[in-house]
Amino acid sequence: MSTYLRLRAVPPPALRNSTTWLERLFEDDSETVRRRVGRHREEKLDNRYLDQERIYAGAPAHRAEDRPQTQVVLGGRPVFRADRRKSPFLVLTAAQARRVAGFLAMADFDALWDFARAELLPRYGGATAEPETWYAFAVAHQELRAFYARTAECGDAVVKWLPT
Repeated sequence: MSTYLRLRAVPPPALRNSTTWLERLFEDDSETVRRRVGRHREEKLDNRYLDQERIYAGAPAHRAEDRPQTQVVLGGRPVFRADRRKSPFLVLTAAQARRVAGFLAMADFDALWDFARAELLPRYGGATAEPETWYAFAVAHQELRAFYARTAECGDAVVKWLPT
């Protein structure tokens, strides 16, 4: 079974700081979520999510106020569950989601890739597999960009969860 990192956009008034509510947010199908929170957008990153995180978090240094790249994949305020062995939920406020959307809109994927490629390529078949590897990460980048752009446009927060 593959592990996916799931991201869901949630209108701030609907967002609850309750682990029970957050668990239901991810347990329910998308139609139920749409009815409960007014709309639904979800993005899933496959088991390469840690390497996708490396592309953003390992980006060359920027001014401190321009560093939302550390929130693109795994960032956010953790909401811990009673069972600490289960992964926490991560919550980005609407303002943080807007900053991430701005970062992704301005990010040059090729520059991000160039910075991370030496570390990532050996895990995916080396230089001969670079075109396929680059393409897979570029597609995920475009999907994240679109997810965060739409989320920012709606003024939504983001909840992230890694099922265990």
